[in-house]
Amino acid sequence: MTTTLPPGPSYPRPVQSIGWGARPMPFMERCQERYGDIFTLRISHEGTWILLAHPDMVKQVFTGDPAVFHAGEANQIMRPLVGNNSVLTLDDGAHMSQRKLLLPPFHGERMQGYGDLLAEIADREVESWQTGTPFRLWPRMQAITLEVILRAVFGLEEGERLDALRTRLREVLAASTNTRTMLLLGLLGPERVIRLPQFRSELDPVDELIYAEIHERRADPGVAERDDILSLLIQARHDDTPEGTGGEPMSDEELRDELVTLLVAGHETTATSLSWAIERLVRHPEKLERLRDEVAAGDEEYVDAVCKETLRLRPVLPLVARMLKQDVEIGGYNLPAGVNVAPCIHLIHRRPDIYPEPRSFRPERFLERPAGTYTWIPFGGGVRRCLGATFALFEMRQVLSSIVSRVELRPAQSGGERVARRAITLSPARGTEVVASQRVPVAA
Repeated sequence: MTTTLPPGPSYPRPVQSIGWGARPMPFMERCQERYGDIFTLRISHEGTWILLAHPDMVKQVFTGDPAVFHAGEANQIMRPLVGNNSVLTLDDGAHMSQRKLLLPPFHGERMQGYGDLLAEIADREVESWQTGTPFRLWPRMQAITLEVILRAVFGLEEGERLDALRTRLREVLAASTNTRTMLLLGLLGPERVIRLPQFRSELDPVDELIYAEIHERRADPGVAERDDILSLLIQARHDDTPEGTGGEPMSDEELRDELVTLLVAGHETTATSLSWAIERLVRHPEKLERLRDEVAAGDEEYVDAVCKETLRLRPVLPLVARMLKQDVEIGGYNLPAGVNVAPCIHLIHRRPDIYPEPRSFRPERFLERPAGTYTWIPFGGGVRRCLGATFALFEMRQVLSSIVSRVELRPAQSGGERVARRAITLSPARGTEVVASQRVPVAA
């Protein structure tokens, strides 16, 4: 069968790249209105994208053969930061091997055990906020999520080592997620960016600290008694023997790449989602009041619904991508190997046939109807669904509960904040400007 591409904008690749980079949501919405639920985009250094905005097409991708739908190849733009061994950039057997090692720390009782730590970090941060003065909430959420990673993932306690790693990580995260870096990636491509002396000068000091932590933890005779994720990964073994025991441990390079992956995937994204949750709540005071009341009553259903509605209405990433390794028919088109098929999170979440009044912030919709596997996809899906999805929702619930239990917030300005691109994430344009007007007694 002859391969064909769906229709899409006819203007040159650089012009499409500008539209995608500057205003991705209106750009995608206009394309869907004109071309339907499957259309073609051509983005510089990203090849050809086929965007999918129908649940049946999303299901086909998420349930398809991972050997045909390669996510690692589609994520190569992340490789300069996360490395060659990251679960984000691997495919096939190598990906599944790494995924098996990373799954256990993020599920079940082990994850729940981080609850007290999350509450402690959030409460301490909220107590430091001044009242009566406008401030940007987004950097404060970044401080919380970074501290969670340093404590829960790296297992560090207060002291010089934690301070040094915190400082270096802030610097490299700020550098890697700014517009300049994304322009370099777009102009030069990831292969050339990796070799840039300026890039290495920013990343190498962080790597040095991370490798030092890995070496010290390997030598710790009490590592088996620790419950931080680094210690758990050091004890993990690849399942490469017939009995499934006695396999090789992760190498230093594998550990480094997965730690940076957890940092990149769990810091900026969760902080941005928390900021969006507060940005929406302070503009819907009746929702905020209900949330405060139900948290005080010990009910977690509504805070969970708030988190899910935030991720529906304001997903941090607009899409997920898979590179086709062979021709595949999707949506009536026989798509050629080599193109990227991209389930579009933003467009799926805005379908009125699935979400009535899709532009409204209405957490109650997730109390009335559970999130669908192929219609609520902020974490992707299938065997490539974000490993930290459960932890991210758990962290969001804990942090939001701490905030609404301890302080009253109102917006610093009346108008809602527009969506602005920050590297690959979609953030509040003003950083969620709020005013803490009154503290809530802890006993409440």
